[in-house]
Amino acid sequence: MKELQRILSFARRALVDYDMIKPGDKIAVGISGGKDSLTLLAALAAMRRFYPIPYELCAITIDMGFEGADFSAIAKYCEALDVPYHVVKTDIAKVIFDIRKEPNPCSLCSKMRRGALNAAAKEFGCQSVALGHHFDDAVVTFMLNLFHEGRLGCFSPVTYLSVSDLYVIRPLLYAKEKDIRYFVSHADLPILTSPCPEDKHTERETMTELLITLEKQFPGIKHRIYTAMCKGEIDGFKTVSRLPE
Repeated sequence: MKELQRILSFARRALVDYDMIKPGDKIAVGISGGKDSLTLLAALAAMRRFYPIPYELCAITIDMGFEGADFSAIAKYCEALDVPYHVVKTDIAKVIFDIRKEPNPCSLCSKMRRGALNAAAKEFGCQSVALGHHFDDAVVTFMLNLFHEGRLGCFSPVTYLSVSDLYVIRPLLYAKEKDIRYFVSHADLPILTSPCPEDKHTERETMTELLITLEKQFPGIKHRIYTAMCKGEIDGFKTVSRLPE
């Protein structure tokens, strides 16, 4: 479908610019059920047909343990894409909300989910984990680190985890959220509503809204922030011939 082509062009450029895939890699795509991870899955599944470096895929969902979670629609979608799908059951929600009663649960939740995902990826014989972070996520993360920690930092396009001997890659790095939303509006994706009680009430959401306001007052500011990250080579970002438009 033509709506996917723009996503594919962004993903392919990121894969090449940051050398994200090695021949024969088996890549675990972390599937939360949201639009970003499902768009990533659609792109990597489609790209298998023409990308010059051969690779395999599997999809992994970390079941947080929220009551009523149903991943059957995602399982059917993965079957249609010919991608093996695994649901890993955990008690993360119980630990965070019932046992520890975390007042600010997002950081611990993220660490526990990443740990469970990485362990599952190793179990299923993967060399890399692909996450659905995009252009806007990178800018928001940079600004959160600046505002709340007083440091210049972000997640890296490619990260090697020595403890688990895995690479974490982010092939949607050049795609903006509006591009993903446009694709999703034309694609039949089994997007799930997040059951997390903290959804839409996080510091990340607050920063996202601030950047939307700043973008209206200073058009192009997100692009300039991203460009500054690349010129400053923040956490592995680098300047390439064409940055996201």
